[in-house]
Amino acid sequence: MDMADSAVIKQHLIDPEICIRCNTCESICPVQAITHDSRNYVVDAGKCNLCMDCVSPCPTGSIDNWRNMPRLRAYTVEEQLGWDSLPAELSAEQLAEAGVEAGDVPAASAPVSASAPTLEVAATPFQSAQYGATVPPWSAAHAYTNLYGPKSAEKSIVATVTGNVRVTEVGKQIGSDYDTHHVVLDFGTMPFPVLEGQSIGIVPPGTDANGRPHHARQYSIASPRNGERPGYNNLSLTIKRVLEDHQGNAVRGVASNYMCDLKVGDKVQVIGPFGASFLMPNHPKSHIVMICTGTGSAPMRAMTEWRRRLRASGKFEGGKLMLFFGARTKEELPYFGPLQNLPKDFIDISFAFSRAKGEPKTYVQDRLRERGPDVAALLKDPNACFYVCGLKAMEEGVVLALRDVAHAAGLDWEAIGAALKREGRLHLETY
Repeated sequence: MDMADSAVIKQHLIDPEICIRCNTCESICPVQAITHDSRNYVVDAGKCNLCMDCVSPCPTGSIDNWRNMPRLRAYTVEEQLGWDSLPAELSAEQLAEAGVEAGDVPAASAPVSASAPTLEVAATPFQSAQYGATVPPWSAAHAYTNLYGPKSAEKSIVATVTGNVRVTEVGKQIGSDYDTHHVVLDFGTMPFPVLEGQSIGIVPPGTDANGRPHHARQYSIASPRNGERPGYNNLSLTIKRVLEDHQGNAVRGVASNYMCDLKVGDKVQVIGPFGASFLMPNHPKSHIVMICTGTGSAPMRAMTEWRRRLRASGKFEGGKLMLFFGARTKEELPYFGPLQNLPKDFIDISFAFSRAKGEPKTYVQDRLRERGPDVAALLKDPNACFYVCGLKAMEEGVVLALRDVAHAAGLDWEAIGAALKREGRLHLETY
C-alpha cells in the first residue's frame, strides 16, 4: 500500500445527537469547511485545517469530536449528512488492517497530515467573523449550559405554555400565515436558570419525511434572568413563522409553525439552555450597543428589560443603551409599540426600514454611520459592549460600518477590533 494511502488524519466531526443547528460553526469557519443540509451540520475533511476557530463558540460542545482515520477512509460529507449518531472510534486492529501503525496516529492537537487534501482559499479583503468574540464580557454572570439535552443527566424538560400573543401589526392585518409571536414558557418547580443572550432548544413532536424524530430548533431567550414575569420560573421567546428559506424558496417551518400555533396550557419539550459568550456586562456604568433585525431582537429585549428592572430598583447605575433595529416596515418589527414607550433618557433607539412606502431603503448599518460620533465614542470606551443579532446577510455590513465609523473618527480599527474580540465586547450571532 502506498504510504500516502495509509496516512492518518485527525478528522473533525460534529455529533448530530447534540448539535442544535445554530449555524455558529459554519458562519465562523475561515475555510468554509462546514456545511449542512436540512438534517445535519458536517465537516469536510478535505477543507478542514484544524484551526479550532469553531470549537469554543459552539454552545453545546457537539463540535468537539475527533476520529483517527486513514486519509483515504475519511468520512465523506455525504456519509456524515446521513448520520443520526457518531460512529465509534476505529480500534487499533481496524487501523492496523488499514495499514496504520501505532506510531502513525496523530496527537489530538496535531495538524492534518501534509498528505491530506487541502483547499486553497482566496484571501478576502474583509471577514467580519474574525472580529466576533467567543468569550463573554469580564463582568458577565456565570451561565449554566446543557442542563437538559440528549446526553445530559436529564434528557429534556417539559414546559407549559402560559402565553402566546402576536407582536407584529402585519400578523393582525393578513392573518396567521405571516406573523411573529411572543411565547411564554413556564418550568414549574424544575430548575432552568437562564441569562440574557442564552438560547434554548425546542423539540417539535412527530417525525420528518424519513420517519426520524425532529431535531431541536434553537430560539434566543427574549426575557431577563428573573423571568418574563419577575420572580417566576418562566421565560419568553420571539418566534416568526418560517415560510421560505434564506434563498427565498417556499418552505413550511416545522418548529416555528408548531410554536406559533400553541395554546395556553400546551406542553413543550425543551433542551438547554445554551450559550456562554453572548452575555451582557454586569458592572456599573457599562454601555450596551444592540444591533438587530427581526427576531434577532429577542436577546436585545432581554438585555433591555433587565436594565430597565435594575434602573427601577434604584440599586444599579447603568451606562448608555443604544438600539439599532431594522425591519422591512414598522408593521413587521416586533415590539414596535412597547419600544416607543421606553423613556428616551433610558435607551437611544434608531429604527431602519428597508421597504417603507415612499421612503428610501435604510438599513441598520446606515443608521450606524449616521450616528457615527456617538458610536465612535463607545468604540473607544472599554466599558462598551456591542451585540449583533439577525440574518447572516447583515453581519458584514454592520462590522464594515463599525470600521468606517472608527476610521472617520481617526481611530485604529484593527486595534479596536482586536480588543473588542479579546475582551468579549463584540458579539456576532447571525444565522
